[in-house]
Formats: sequence, structure tokens, C-alpha cells
Amino acid sequence: MPLKNGDAAPDFVLYDTNKKAVTLQNVLGKKAVLAFFPGAFTSGCTSEMCTFRDQLSELNELGAQVYGICVDGPAANKAFAEHNNLNFPILSDFSREVSNKYGGVHEDFWGIKGYDAAKRSVFVLDDNGTVIYSWITDNPGELPNYDEIREVLRQ
Repeated sequence: MPLKNGDAAPDFVLYDTNKKAVTLQNVLGKKAVLAFFPGAFTSGCTSEMCTFRDQLSELNELGAQVYGICVDGPAANKAFAEHNNLNFPILSDFSREVSNKYGGVHEDFWGIKGYDAAKRSVFVLDDNGTVIYSWITDNPGELPNYDEIREVLRQ
């Protein structure tokens, strides 16, 4: 069942582009924006992650750290981050476990049997790990409302 406002964020262990483990405990202490996206090097995902890149200084000023989360492996995510000059961590959920706990997955994505990708979703956590904003879409081409995310962070 997808997370909603007021839920406690489930614990996780994900790996960044340098194969370093990042856990929920690592992100607590400040607000966190967890942005799940279906796949590196796709047009919608590139647009979304580059928008977060371009807004990162404002999001940081609002007390938040951004994390992109994708089912691709650390090497693909590293190439994607470097190609797009992403200035925040991109984490790998290659097992799809965390995507399933948070917003869900698209099963048989792109019509490929057995290929499950994270649903595009954004969760803002307060500094204690409580969900204060959740947005999930079944349409992989739909992008989040960045103004809503900034507004939640201002509160």
C-alpha cells in the first residue's frame, strides 16, 4: 500500500553511484525529498532529475536534501548522474523492494515481461522521517508539481 501523509517512512538500504549504502537513518535530521523515477536516460526522468538539479540550491535553503531513486543499478545511475551533472545522490533500488514500500512499481514496464520499474513518485519527509507530502502517478510521463514540493518545504 503506497505511503500517504502522516505515515512513518519505511526503513531502507539503497546504494549510491559509488556503491555506498544509504539508509533512512542517514537522511534523518533534515527534511528529505525522495524522488522515485522509472529509468535513467529516459526523457521524462531526465527532465525531472534536471529540474531537481536546477532547483537544488533553493530546496537546500528550505532545509531539504534531494535523493533520486531508480531501479537501475549503481553503474547506470552513475553514468546518468554524470551525463546530466546531477548534484544530489542517485540511489539504486535494484531489488524494487523500496519502490514497492513507498509508491509501487509499474509491472512489465514498456511491455517487457518481468521488467518492473518504480512509479514516478515524490515523498517529502520531515526531519524525523514522517511523510509530509506524497505524490504518486500511474502515468510515467507525468512530472511532479515542483511548486507544491517547495510549498511543503516552506511550512
